[in-house]
Amino acid sequence: MKSEINIKSIAEALSVSISTVSRALQNNPKIGLKTRELVLEKAKELKYVPNPASMFLKGKKMFVIGIIVPALDEEFFTKVINTVEDFYEKQGYQVFVFQTRNDMKRQDNALELMLKYRVDGLLVSLAGNTTDYSKFKKVEDFGIPVVFFDRVPRSYKSHKIKCDIQKGAVDAIGFLKDLNCKRIALINGPSNLDASDERLNGYLLGLQKNNIRSSQSLIKSCDLTKKSAMAVMEEFLSQENVPDAIFGFNDYVALYAMLVCKKRGIVPNQEIKFVSYGNLPITSLMSNPPLASVEQFPDKTGMEAAQLLLSIIDNKVEIDDYREMIIETKLVVH
Repeated sequence: MKSEINIKSIAEALSVSISTVSRALQNNPKIGLKTRELVLEKAKELKYVPNPASMFLKGKKMFVIGIIVPALDEEFFTKVINTVEDFYEKQGYQVFVFQTRNDMKRQDNALELMLKYRVDGLLVSLAGNTTDYSKFKKVEDFGIPVVFFDRVPRSYKSHKIKCDIQKGAVDAIGFLKDLNCKRIALINGPSNLDASDERLNGYLLGLQKNNIRSSQSLIKSCDLTKKSAMAVMEEFLSQENVPDAIFGFNDYVALYAMLVCKKRGIVPNQEIKFVSYGNLPITSLMSNPPLASVEQFPDKTGMEAAQLLLSIIDNKVEIDDYREMIIETKLVVH
């Protein structure tokens, strides 16, 4: 259940009137400085968060779900959002969407806003530079459940919905081996993401299973921006032994890397083969897309995340009875 700390709780703890607490929290000059300081200190101690809607929704659900994603221009997240909105609309909920642009500061600001307005639950795909989870802990301390999807925390205990990234990587490496590729490079994502770990582990396992030598010079990371991905590809092309295949963190990274090849007069998928994750519909409109892509099924990911979150909100699953679900992937050859 959500924490019911309110101004009455503070008033009772300090043996003052509710009106005094209300005015002190609004920094009303009619309340003495010492009293204001005592009220603010107690409010912080009790983890009180103002709730503008409490006057007309006291003790009831807000019927609002928050969803935080790294980028709205990535089709994977757009599909997840569409699925989540359709699901919750049938349940009588509204969905608030926030974009972090892969920035933890923006993510923290979104969490504070969600907490302020007391959403009933949160669905989150982490910003690429996330290193601290204290804001998420704060949200859960107020009884607001959080379900992570796709880009999930590495070691933070939580509810998680993610794809079988490792299997997808093994399948992709096997596909490239069948094309006689021997120097397969990985353009990975930020090292702090669990999704990057899974890709790296799958990549290395795929090389091992197919008797392909691994080399640290063939493994590089980017921050998932166009500039960073292109810079990594430039580094690969500047090496003495240029890769004959590139395995990208996602379709966008692969496409950015292919742009570098084109600028250098290298025809993608001839001298250098490309595979990636995502299987974006837009690749079907391209004359020369990545040769294959690992389908991550965003619709299913969104549905499983939405259903799990609703189960927690409805008290069918305890908020700290952490669940993890793995969605199967599929290598799609274009």
